[in-house]
Amino acid sequence: KKMVKGRGRATRPCLAVGVAIICILALSEPALGAIYAVGGAGGWTFNVKSWPAGKSFKAADVLAFNYDKTVHNVVEVDKKGYDNCSSPKGAKVFQTGKDRIKLKSGHNYFIC
Repeated sequence: KKMVKGRGRATRPCLAVGVAIICILALSEPALGAIYAVGGAGGWTFNVKSWPAGKSFKAADVLAFNYDKTVHNVVEVDKKGYDNCSSPKGAKVFQTGKDRIKLKSGHNYFIC
């Protein structure tokens, strides 16, 4: 399963839990994956914790993060970074407001 957490900019203290997506992915990666708009119509923002309910994520699926880039971003982190709501040095930061991230096999963690 995937883990996703929202919290304003990566350099600010953690403001709120956005989404927790935990997807245990199959070891094989299909050639084509589904595309999921994180947060649904409201996009990647605060209080989208229930968004992943009922969804089954797989390796090669794509998470589409749509958000106001003046308020949010997406940071790919490890479990420790997710649990602590912090960006480790060298973490990949997405800032376009329309980021598309292909899921890898295993656990994938994101914060904002």
